[in-house]
Amino acid sequence: MFSEIAPRGLTLMASDLIPFPHGFTTRFGGVSRGVYSSLDLGENRGDEPEAVRENYRRLKAALGIGKLCFTRQVHGDLVRTVTAADAREPYEPLPDACDGLVTDEAGLGLIVFTADCIPILLCDPVRHVVGAAHAGWRGTVADIAGRTVEAMARLGADPISIRAAIGPGISKCCFETGPEAPAAVRDALGDAGEAFIAPGEGAGKSFVDLKGVNRALLLRAGLTEAHIDVSPECTMCAPEKYWSHRATAGVRGSQGAVIMMPESV
Repeated sequence: MFSEIAPRGLTLMASDLIPFPHGFTTRFGGVSRGVYSSLDLGENRGDEPEAVRENYRRLKAALGIGKLCFTRQVHGDLVRTVTAADAREPYEPLPDACDGLVTDEAGLGLIVFTADCIPILLCDPVRHVVGAAHAGWRGTVADIAGRTVEAMARLGADPISIRAAIGPGISKCCFETGPEAPAAVRDALGDAGEAFIAPGEGAGKSFVDLKGVNRALLLRAGLTEAHIDVSPECTMCAPEKYWSHRATAGVRGSQGAVIMMPESV
């Protein structure tokens, strides 16, 4: 189950399944102004850099994070294993392109960014490995979720122990697409993919349940049903709370999904 938390005045969503410090940010608790109000984490959206830096400072303080590793997202299935040497500050050069991060280092935060795409946070509380993935529809059907589980397993995680939180993102009610996305879902899941596709309102259109597809792929990767939490919130339905690329026609900030394994595990 997801619930709202407010550490140090930030409004974050958190999953009861994840025992480590984590959060899915909302638009609330930052210092950005205008169309970026108020907790914008986007470095390339046009916001004032000093405001974005302060927003990161607040987020890190709220979750007790010192160092943070970033993705340079390309809607793919590449996952990087990171250490403290890969940490950066906002507006420093970005790392190599990837849509997932994993680590077994305590005290190191991982962050991915969304504004309708699906954020996924994962942890193995038994073997002390964490992961974060950004799943747009292309990354979803390329199985970024499963690739992240595989990368965690290479660090010693066991899929049976891994817990996953699929955070706020565009839901089936609003994700209407042309034929390319549903065809890719069918390719990824076979006949099982039909459960996540419904007729759209326009000719040749379909509604696609990206959260459901990612959940199915996590199950295929070895997670148990009891260890997958799915947020019911749709970013496009709630643009006052979340950044939504579709709802704002691209004039927006970015939210983050963050996780860290604490030093004391």
